[in-house]
Amino acid sequence: MRLNASAPPFTPARRRTVGVIVAAVLLLVGGLLLAYPDRAGAAADPLISRGSPTASSAESSGLGPQNAVDGDPASRWASAEGKDPQWIRVDLGATADVTRVALRWEAAYAKAYRVEISADGTTWTRLASETAGNGGTDDWSGLSGQGRYLRVYGTARGTSYGYSLYEVEVYGTFDDGPPPTGAFTVVAAGDIAAQCTASDSGCAHPKTAALAQRINPKFYLTMGDNQYDDARIADYRAYYDKTWGAFKGKTHPVPGNHETYDPAGSLVGYKAYFGAIAYPQGKSYYSFDEGNWHFIALDSNSFDQSAQIDWLKADLTQNSKACIAAYWHHPLYSSGGHGNDPVSKPVWKILYGARADLVLNGHDHHYERFAPQDPDGHATADGITEIVGGMGGAEPYPIENVQPNSQKRISGQYGVLKLDFTDSGYGWTYVGTDGQTKDTSPKYTCH
Repeated sequence: MRLNASAPPFTPARRRTVGVIVAAVLLLVGGLLLAYPDRAGAAADPLISRGSPTASSAESSGLGPQNAVDGDPASRWASAEGKDPQWIRVDLGATADVTRVALRWEAAYAKAYRVEISADGTTWTRLASETAGNGGTDDWSGLSGQGRYLRVYGTARGTSYGYSLYEVEVYGTFDDGPPPTGAFTVVAAGDIAAQCTASDSGCAHPKTAALAQRINPKFYLTMGDNQYDDARIADYRAYYDKTWGAFKGKTHPVPGNHETYDPAGSLVGYKAYFGAIAYPQGKSYYSFDEGNWHFIALDSNSFDQSAQIDWLKADLTQNSKACIAAYWHHPLYSSGGHGNDPVSKPVWKILYGARADLVLNGHDHHYERFAPQDPDGHATADGITEIVGGMGGAEPYPIENVQPNSQKRISGQYGVLKLDFTDSGYGWTYVGTDGQTKDTSPKYTCH
């Protein structure tokens, strides 16, 4: 065991384990624990890094960041070659007190790097730093940091290649027990706030908001056209904010075409109202995880731009969750007035190739569910299940042209989707503003 002499005073001890030294260190540590039994608790802190990792880059799809937290000593994450800086980040799933981090480097190691922690994935606090790394295993003990996200940030490569880690192991304890897993509920709707208020008897979005709030889900999703008609910031504040705005902090929105009509500029009012909630990764599209699910929020107004398509491919490459749901505004298939919109077919092909499970859309103002199908509309057991859920408050559209694989259609009855997710599957109900269930889906198992 040796101290990193070049690090600041708060930098913890870092152990390098090589050959015979391992045995000596183990004997020494064992003796210390016998002599000082109060230290045994810290040594026994559990491994908490089997969460959701992301990275600045990956050398290939087979060397993604999920390999660094899978417990397999033979698999690894590798960054793009020849570029600094690079990083790998682990979402621990809940706020934790981190006491130890072990890094097991492949031959492409970091000569200089920082171990950092963050509560929100944006502002980082340094836990440890290395300026003269030489690979092998870096075991940082005696740490004291609190946060949900742990990042290893490499600033100088030790070789001409990239950065490569067999494992990133984070140890500690969660503030409120282990992060939640298993079942959780989500409420979703699109096409929400018409320019009316609760004082208008025909105004629907106050009623769908009240229903959504009574359900009290883990979080809320919106599928675009959140505010009519031109989605100005003044209208968001006057209408949406008075109803669905009550749970804005638990909402993961996406924009619709009406968000692009703002005279101040496309998405200006949308971004001004939601802020970082709608742009958590600095773009109008983003992803997040819950339980064993990976959720992808997309901006279908810009599906013709390569930046979003490239981001989606990279995001799916880095995903480590077994189940995938994506949501955006314009549906590929719909029996409503707008009908099928081929703008999202390339996105469907990417999602289908990644074995995604569920797609949620709005745009047409009705409820509809489809049997699992492929991007070409062929029913198949390994296909994507699509739901149109545009009954959040805007004026209903009639059903006009029933599409193949459409299993249920409801128009004229406002309501929300109540989606129930587990670690291995999902199902949902369409609930009307009268509190009654209007439709119940089959139970699906993740691909």
